[in-house]
Amino acid sequence: MPRLLRFHSLSPPLQETLVSPNPPFLSLPPRSSSSPAPSSARRVRRALSTPSKPHSAPNLRRLTSRIVDLTRRRQLDQIFEEVEVAKERYGEMNTIVMNAVMEACVHCGDVDSAIRIFDEMSKRANGGVDSVSFGILLKGLGKARRVDEAFHILESVDLGTAARNPRLSPQVIYGLLNAILEAGDMRRANALVARCRHVLHQEGNPVLLYNLLMKGYINTNFPLGALTVRDEILRQGLKPDILTYNTLVSACVRSGEIDKAIQLLAEMKEEARKYNSYELLPDAVTYTTLLKGLGNGKDLLSVVKIVVEMKSSLLTIDRTAYTAMIDALLACGSIKCALCIFGELIKQAGRNNNLRPKPHLYLSMMRAFAIIGDFDMVKRLHLRMWPDSSGSIPFSAQAEADELLMEAAINDNQVDLARELLSNIINKREIFTWTSRGGMVAVRVEALSGFTNSILTPCVLPQVLVNDPVEKHMIPFEKANPLPASSSLNEVVMRFFKEPAVPVIDDWGSCIGIVHRCDCIKQLDAPLSTVMRGPPPCVTALTSVGRVIDLILEKKYEIIVVVRNSNVYESSYSSSSRPLGVFSLARLLKSAIGASEMQDAIVSKIFDQQKVRSM
Repeated sequence: MPRLLRFHSLSPPLQETLVSPNPPFLSLPPRSSSSPAPSSARRVRRALSTPSKPHSAPNLRRLTSRIVDLTRRRQLDQIFEEVEVAKERYGEMNTIVMNAVMEACVHCGDVDSAIRIFDEMSKRANGGVDSVSFGILLKGLGKARRVDEAFHILESVDLGTAARNPRLSPQVIYGLLNAILEAGDMRRANALVARCRHVLHQEGNPVLLYNLLMKGYINTNFPLGALTVRDEILRQGLKPDILTYNTLVSACVRSGEIDKAIQLLAEMKEEARKYNSYELLPDAVTYTTLLKGLGNGKDLLSVVKIVVEMKSSLLTIDRTAYTAMIDALLACGSIKCALCIFGELIKQAGRNNNLRPKPHLYLSMMRAFAIIGDFDMVKRLHLRMWPDSSGSIPFSAQAEADELLMEAAINDNQVDLARELLSNIINKREIFTWTSRGGMVAVRVEALSGFTNSILTPCVLPQVLVNDPVEKHMIPFEKANPLPASSSLNEVVMRFFKEPAVPVIDDWGSCIGIVHRCDCIKQLDAPLSTVMRGPPPCVTALTSVGRVIDLILEKKYEIIVVVRNSNVYESSYSSSSRPLGVFSLARLLKSAIGASEMQDAIVSKIFDQQKVRSM
């Protein structure tokens, strides 16, 4: 058997491990970027420690089933705790249980813990690692993009120097190959297939290998490359299976070639009729993939045709198929047809809990009805999503459901109700993003509410016109009490308890910077010249107040220095640049009043005028 994958020379510690009579696990090089936390290492050591009083004849099937269930939930810490308890009761775990723990580590992305478990298993006198253990570890290294380490392990297996001397089989290779293909790395995948072709073709299923390669092309920027693999299958006289056709349909849909996908569907039916084989008939995966492509293309007629074909065939329609039907109909704008299928799904779910829709299907329906302003329907879906949906509802889904209810209200011209819903949303959350879809709806609610009903309580400046020059509302520079740059911070630190920012001047009276309160955490004996920010932001005296306010809000300035009209064109502040004054948002807000107070003042003034006229 030829040697495999000599891409890099092995390090001396790794060579000693590979040629030892009873080698422990390969000493893989440490990776600082993905090294596990100390708690992860401790939990692995606890799970692999040997108890002092083991019980006899343990039945570990339930524990293995429990590990598989926790793996689906990604509860890796709970798995290690339960394995530790089992070791205290039964003693050393067998290979099947520890392989399940390794699979959990790989599934949760903790490859380093899987390596440590493999290392401990390889040192055991009894049990230890097997070909399944190697397959799991290679799959984990492939997912973590540590392909060179995986190639070293494959080479050691081929040379017969790996722990327990496992036989190189397709099952050992498929895990790594699949991980590489999922990353879209066709170069490494083809190299691995070329090096291991004798094993894969002699002992493995050639069609399965080609199906994996087609899956890899789908994950690249050239999905139609899967069609060339299909030509290779036919050239070698192999018979494509249902997985081959489903992968080809997915490749055509991914590249937008819906016509080719429809042709493949017809070819599947023809091949099934020709060979009188039900195995080649289109299944739920075939139809759901087609529905996704037709929905993206907004081909309503073809979507309805596929839905009718699915319902009239002997195909078992599961929750995923129902969801694909509804999503495709919604993408084509047929809300009534989607509602009919959704109602059928809810009716079927009453007899079969496996058909209960997922929360994201409720959200899809709510989005469609929120756009057209059907508040009653969105409200019904919002109420029924919690008791009738399957699985847990993440916080993001709950937040979107509340925002869609508000969107439906505003599209139904119920501004007061939308404002009430917005208030509830803001009170319920710590962070509200105004740039999201719900944030855009909230902006519409605020715009339609006006100043007096706004929940943001805007301020009104009755004595300020945005077109006024800034010198009309500035503070004269002398009254701003600027600080000399030579002063020490500990001499003037009390000044910053009252003011967030103070201007700084040099010996000639020119403003050279601004000292901010947040910068006063440095050494108190430092001079102000080392703490200030300079040069200060400045505007001309004739700049409008509205422009200055926009500049303060945009740049988050605390103070803006007002200078003469000629000084603003200088490249930097010079000693001859004498400031006229300063403008701060804090001073401007002192003259502001609330919108509701403004309305009360206007109403009171009108009432007084009417009273005077009546007299």
